Amino acid sequence: MVKVLFLEDEPTILEVLTEYMKLQQYDVTSVRDGEAAIRLLKEQTFDLAVLDIMVPSRSGLEVLQHIRNSRPDMAVIMLTAINDEPTQVKAFNLYADDYVIKPVSPLILLKRMETILRRTKSSEKKSEKPSGLYLNEDSYQAFYDNIPLQLTLSEFLLLQTLIKEPTRAFTREQLILRIFNEDYIGNDRIIDAHVKNIRKKLPRNFIKTIIGVGYQFNEEA
Repeated sequence: MVKVLFLEDEPTILEVLTEYMKLQQYDVTSVRDGEAAIRLLKEQTFDLAVLDIMVPSRSGLEVLQHIRNSRPDMAVIMLTAINDEPTQVKAFNLYADDYVIKPVSPLILLKRMETILRRTKSSEKKSEKPSGLYLNEDSYQAFYDNIPLQLTLSEFLLLQTLIKEPTRAFTREQLILRIFNEDYIGNDRIIDAHVKNIRKKLPRNFIKTIIGVGYQFNEEA
């Protein structure tokens, strides 16, 4: 359930909009002053804040500043009767996601909330790296649970080759051709050395030895 912090000091607006949010299955925590809002933000995690500006103790803009300092990824909608340009500019300079002028239709506000949340959730998914073993082919960098692995280029290319065809067992000669093309002159046991080093750098054994053949990616690791 999406958690919403709603800062509003006018009782009727607070009650009506809170009820509409709850009808849309939002988990709403309502407060009437900025100090209480900041205290809650220090104690709990919210997905979205809807903030009035002119509230007691600390203004909605101060609460927005606190959110951007502590939770820069959190969605924030300013909901206020202040319609002057300087205040709106200040809010957007603090990276408010939206600025809604009161009075507002509850249904319109809910749609604005839905749109903001869809956009922020989509952005979060795009920025996440998958867990487990992950290769970034653009940067030639390997990660395990988002932690970069210190692989050499040859080690990266060897691991990349095995991962791309996980059901195939590669001979040492085939791996040499994939890594060095036809430029390498030397013993094919260089592949054994690379495999040994990769196994030391990875938390699990992702390379399986196929006796009499060579190596294969270990999908069960």
